[in-house]
Amino acid sequence: MMDIVCLDLEGVLVPEIWINVAERTGIEALRRTTRDEPDYDTLMRSRIEILDAHGLRLSDIQAVIAQMGPLEGAREFLDELRSLTQVLILSDTFSEFAKPLMEQLGWPTLFCNSLEVVSDRIVSHRMRIHNGKKAAIEALHTLNYRTFAAGDSYNDLAMIEAADGGCLFRAPASILADHPHLALTEEYGALMAQIKEFLLP
Repeated sequence: MMDIVCLDLEGVLVPEIWINVAERTGIEALRRTTRDEPDYDTLMRSRIEILDAHGLRLSDIQAVIAQMGPLEGAREFLDELRSLTQVLILSDTFSEFAKPLMEQLGWPTLFCNSLEVVSDRIVSHRMRIHNGKKAAIEALHTLNYRTFAAGDSYNDLAMIEAADGGCLFRAPASILADHPHLALTEEYGALMAQIKEFLLP
């Protein structure tokens, strides 16, 4: 049986895109993330309404993302991890947002979603599949992979709990309070140690 590590993107390897957009635009309502709202569809519908109300376009969001880089130490962590085992990034973000971030991370494999855009206006979002992170873990199991998963938000919990091993990474206290049985790591060194322990034969 082969091993594969599945990581969330935002909050684990790169900063939260929408928090950066909120800071750049001054629109506080855009600071909400899956740490605050567990239902991603609800969250995205709200974000699109806010963007429309303020006349913000896809290119405005992309301009913010272009100024972002990976979290400190993320590229080095990911490079080391990819030298040890297969790695898959499972994210609810959108391909229209992710490309510059993937380039900065050395082009890891990413499973994500897409936006419906008309004349630079984001009109809706398209989720590939309901609860795609958990579905990916389950699909990997059918391919005889042993899985380890890590993430920081409510929408990562099903993925972590479906995996053979896993932990939270820099998760907020509210998630820890609701899921005290899940291990928590705060730094890449500790996350790497958890993964290496999992990878031991």
